[in-house]
Order: sequence, then C-alpha cells, then structure tokens
Amino acid sequence: MDEKPSLTILLAAPRGFCAGVDRAIQIVELALEKYGAPVYVRHEIVHNKFVVDSLKSQGAVFVEELDEIPDDGQPVIFSAHGVPKSVPNAASARKMFFIDATCPLVSKVHREAERHFAAGDQIVLIGHAGHPEVIGTMGQLPPGAVVLVETALDVEDLLIEDPARLAYCTQTTLSVDDTAEIVAALQARFPQIKGPHKEDICYATTNRQAAVKQIAPMSDAVMVIGAPNSSNSNRLVEVARLNGCGKALLVQRADEIDWGWLEGVETLGLSAGASAPELLVHEVIDAARKHFTVRVREVAITQENVNFKVPKVLSA
Repeated sequence: MDEKPSLTILLAAPRGFCAGVDRAIQIVELALEKYGAPVYVRHEIVHNKFVVDSLKSQGAVFVEELDEIPDDGQPVIFSAHGVPKSVPNAASARKMFFIDATCPLVSKVHREAERHFAAGDQIVLIGHAGHPEVIGTMGQLPPGAVVLVETALDVEDLLIEDPARLAYCTQTTLSVDDTAEIVAALQARFPQIKGPHKEDICYATTNRQAAVKQIAPMSDAVMVIGAPNSSNSNRLVEVARLNGCGKALLVQRADEIDWGWLEGVETLGLSAGASAPELLVHEVIDAARKHFTVRVREVAITQENVNFKVPKVLSA
C-alpha cells in the first residue's frame, strides 16, 4: 500500500464565526425556541448555506421580501447585513412582529451615515454594489444622499456638489488594503473629507485578513472555507494571493474539494470566513486525512473576546 504524502496544515487564527454572525444565528434559534416555528427570516441570516440549511431544519423560513410572508403573527427577522429603512417601515405598516439581527458594527455605520447627513454632508460609501450590507446602508438615507465607490479609479469620476461638505463610510467586510487605497484617493482629491471616528471595517474582517497574511507566505496553497456570496470570505482568498500564495481558492464544504488541486502541496494554509462554522473546518481537516498524513499547526495572531447581546425581547 502506497504511503500517503505528508501535508502540514497551517490553521489561521482567528477564523470563522465573528460575534455579529454568532448573535444573528442565536437570534433565530432563540426566536424558534420562544415562539415556535415558523420564524421568518428576510434574506440569508448570514452568507453560509450550511448555517441556513441547519436553521431551515429547525423551522426557519427564508424569504427575500416581506410580501412573501403571511400575516400569521409569527416573528420576522432581518439579517445580520442590515436592511434599508423601507423594510422596518413596511413591516410596521403591516403590524408585523420583527426582530432586527443587524450586526451592531453595521448599525454603527448606519448611525454614522445618518449623523453626517444631519450635519449637511454628502456621503461617499466605499463598498460592493448589490451587496446586502451596501443596500442596507444606502437605504438609511434618501435617494442620492449616498454615492457608492468600489475602486480608487471611481474616485476620479465622482461628482460632488460641495467638497467642503463630504464624509465617507465603508462596508464592514472589505479588503483592508484596498480600502486604504480608496481612502487615500478620496483624501487626495477631497482634502476636507471627514472619516469615521473609528474604522468601519470590522475587527473580525481585519483580524481574519491579518491571519491569512501571516500564513500565506509559508503556504504552497491556501484554502478558505466560505460561501461564494460572502464578501469577507472572498476577500480572504484575494489577501492570500496578494501576500505570497498565488494558489488560493474558496470552498464551501469538504465534499467539493478537488484533491488533485493539492498535488505537490506540502503546506496548506486554511482559514474560514466570518460566517463559516468551525465544524466545516474540522470537516476539511478530516477529509484531508484520507488523502494525506496530516499535521496541523495553528498560527494565531490575536485572541478575540467580542460578544454582542441579543435583543431584550429574546433575553427576557
């Protein structure tokens, strides 16, 4: 019998669930416990199929819009990404019982945008068009109050009414380095632009990217566990490629891995996006053991101890 090739797995830490994701999942589970099924969830609670399927099996019903929900008095939960103001307004008009699972760090960006708007500033939002978080943040204010930029090149084409009355906010799950480049372009073109008191990119995004930067140069390949529509997971793949490991990819589950891709790889960097449960990391390591003699080494850059409380209606 052929001896299995050896594989060292460098496990990035921190990885996986962040406090906002943890809280959002808890909100759905507690609502199911307290009110029974069905509990309706507008949009995927977090971008992860495994998590969504697991909540569906407990009685959560996922919808894209409120008009898909019957008037049966059961709770409606808004996802961790945040929603435009029109959504709670529409829910209130229908006398729906809704619970907001928006991540507190996303809510912080919403409040910032509102503050700038109240002070008479036009707002530039750095983010990805069409992402639920961006739709939610832009939807806190009237149409036209927020302009979106996705790249440093977009800054050149910005049409601003009054450069002295300008502020910027960012999506919380962006590439730290790309965002710094866009902010620098904004500050160069609009020296009076105001920024957030504390960076908008969340601690979890920053830490996960820093951990991947640490393991990428030591790895022959990097694998990130996460969903294709997860912004922070996709950024981790980009970060690996830009920091010394060109061979990097995103996988959702162990069963979709093409093990031929790892041929000749002796050191594999492994991380997980903020909406991917640790269970999926262990699943990948266990699957790797069938093909390789595996040694796992965790590379930790910091410890996280952030915890967000669930809404009072569920903790009472």
